[in-house]
Parts: sequence; structure tokens; C-alpha cells
Amino acid sequence: MQFKKVLGLEVPCGPGGMTTVSLLQTIQEEYGYLPEEVLQKAAEETGFSLTDLYSIATFYKSFSLVPRGRHRIVACTGTACHVRGSDSVIEEISRVLNVKKNSTSEDGEYSLECVNCMGACALGPLVVVDGCHHGRMTPAGVRLLFTEDKEKEEAKAGTAGLEK
Repeated sequence: MQFKKVLGLEVPCGPGGMTTVSLLQTIQEEYGYLPEEVLQKAAEETGFSLTDLYSIATFYKSFSLVPRGRHRIVACTGTACHVRGSDSVIEEISRVLNVKKNSTSEDGEYSLECVNCMGACALGPLVVVDGCHHGRMTPAGVRLLFTEDKEKEEAKAGTAGLEK
């Protein structure tokens, strides 16, 4: 695979050259989202129109024009997940992590995105946390999942068991 430098970043190029999608993916990997000023510079440097970059960025849900939390949570609201209780799972995530649907928590730790379908209906309700799939999720499972995650984070930071 070949690469081209854009904004000091290595952007993968296929046989036909660099695509807008590969450029946007590379920028988002670097910044965690697609900052407006970076898109403007990328358009100038590559010759892609800013309109084209924005049309792709707003078409695909995987791209974000606003900063996301350090931890990305994606919950499925498709028919199969909905029938199996995704609404109560999402409400519990929102309550436990203090984050509203389709937004980022005030502390910048968590983003909660709701999507129409993830294509894993047999696992519904499905929640993906930082790329890890958790199927057949329940409100009790949400509490366990995020209590364990917080304990792991504290242990990594060396703060487990310390009073605040």
C-alpha cells in the first residue's frame, strides 16, 4: 500500500490515488474528530473541495464534526434491539455515566451515540464500547460493565481504593 503525506499525516492511497474517505479517516484518527480548520487546510493541500469533504463527513455516521469523549459508546436502536429493550439499556447508560443520547458528557469522558442498526441483530440489544461489542445487554449488564471499567481505569491510574 502506498501513502501520501497530507498535513504531516500518512494517508493510505489505493491504485486510483487518495480518496476523500481515507483522508477523513486519517484526520479523525489523529484528532478524534474532524476539526473545521484542519478540513480547510486538507482541502487546500489536496485539491479536494471543502464541500466534498463535508458532504462525505456528514453522510457517514462514523465521522464526527464535534469532539467526542475519550470513551465512545455506540448503542443500537434498530428494530431487533428495540424489541429486546435497547431503550432501557440506553437510559441506564445515560444515568450511570451522566451522558445524554447522542452527546458527550460534560467531563469529556464519554460519548453516547445511538445508531439505527449495527447488523448484529441476534446479539441485541448491542452496545459497543471503544470498539468492544457487548451483546444481549441489559440495564444490570450496563451497571456491571461500567463499574468494572471505572475500577480498571482507577487501577491503571493507581487510584484504586484511595479516598477522594
